[in-house]
Amino acid sequence: MPIYRVTDSSLQPVAETTFASERLLERRDLQRLLRADISPLGEDIMVIAEEFAEWDASQRRIDLLCLDRDASLVVVELKRTEDGGHMELQAIRYAAMVSSMTLERAVATYARTLGGDDAEAKAQREILEFLDLPSVDEGALSDKVRMILVAADFSTELTTSVMWLNKQELDITCIRLKPYRLDGQVLLDVSQIIPLPEAADYVVRVREREQEKRKVVNGRQQILRQFWAQLIDRSRPKTNLLTNRSATTDHWLSAGIGRSGFGLNLSLAQDFGRVECYVRLPGDDGERSDRAFEQLFAQKEAIEKKFGAPLEWQSLPNRIGSRLCFEFPGGWTLPEEQWPDYQDILIDAMVRLANALREPVQRLNV
Repeated sequence: MPIYRVTDSSLQPVAETTFASERLLERRDLQRLLRADISPLGEDIMVIAEEFAEWDASQRRIDLLCLDRDASLVVVELKRTEDGGHMELQAIRYAAMVSSMTLERAVATYARTLGGDDAEAKAQREILEFLDLPSVDEGALSDKVRMILVAADFSTELTTSVMWLNKQELDITCIRLKPYRLDGQVLLDVSQIIPLPEAADYVVRVREREQEKRKVVNGRQQILRQFWAQLIDRSRPKTNLLTNRSATTDHWLSAGIGRSGFGLNLSLAQDFGRVECYVRLPGDDGERSDRAFEQLFAQKEAIEKKFGAPLEWQSLPNRIGSRLCFEFPGGWTLPEEQWPDYQDILIDAMVRLANALREPVQRLNV
């Protein structure tokens, strides 16, 4: 979008130019100017190194290595091109290479950038003041590394990649430097395009919400794996239904009753557990499975008598398949000390349902 000069009678567009035509180079000009004043890229960062390359077996260099006030390293990659090239891939590689840097090493790196006899003391003082820390011993760098990509423009391929990577919890900012020429001077329009500044807070809130959801999911998966492992161990002296079964992070654990299409399952939700037989015959569009369920339902009284309690008979009209089941209050949120008794209840119900269904299932004509 062009920039306009306002006059008394009109809006006059300011002529766009390019870094190439203005003979402005990445390292000699853009990098040098940003090293002297990094504020166009953000008020919360300080430069600690230029052309950083302190790693073994690599000739690669980070254009500008910075630090932000949250004690995160910031990798700044510069390109004067109109598409950004593959700078997001470069930045990710560099971020990985510096991700293990300590605060002590960051101070030493900045000291080498400053140079001079008192560089170490000055570097430590400036970094501690910037981070608002009393001493190096009382602080540590975050294991998160931010990335800032700076270019004259960015290709759709690059911006699409960056937006996807940010959804995966990376922190990449794209800043466009667009040069203009006015009255013999070069003007620079600095625009953050990813994430949009007005949406930045929203993006952070969404990311935090997703992180919390993942914590819940990961916690639940860990509980389920542990619960099923214990249940399988407790089942071994009582039944061979779960022989060769392994613990899983799924909310169900499956067994068989001797005929394909009749799945015997234990299922665990947040506040209930369930033993079930799910009826879905292989290669069926629903008709044969429905017929099998109807034939079992015709034997409802005898099956429930052998099971020892009424069952729920669910035809599941919006799915291919049907289910007969029995539910117990409880679920994976039960305190761990109550697991053994609850596992015994589920194992017993599975054995009773298998015994009640095994012969009727074998006799089905479908």
